[in-house]
Amino acid sequence: MKVIALRSVIKYMNDLVVILYEKEYFGFKESAKKYVDDLLDDITTNLPAQLRKPAPKYFDKYGKDMYYAVFRKSKNTHWYVFFKINWEKGEEIYKIRYISNNHVIAQYL
Repeated sequence: MKVIALRSVIKYMNDLVVILYEKEYFGFKESAKKYVDDLLDDITTNLPAQLRKPAPKYFDKYGKDMYYAVFRKSKNTHWYVFFKINWEKGEEIYKIRYISNNHVIAQYL
């Protein structure tokens, strides 16, 4: 089993560090980086074990027939990871196609 992400997802996560710092969710850029690193570690470690649901049609613009899983990082913030599951050479591959949080996409779920 392997968890990988599209380049656009990786770019978003890198940009997220700057966004979290500049919007003053974190007082230090290092703290924002640790938050994002911890989130990515949680996703890559636990995605296969998470409860998954079929993604609503709204998210088809990121890929058809996807699933999503929820990662709670605080009492106010839930991250939604949208992915497809493929098999390559007998190995299960989780390909992350989009990530966002409840503050941005809750109305579409």
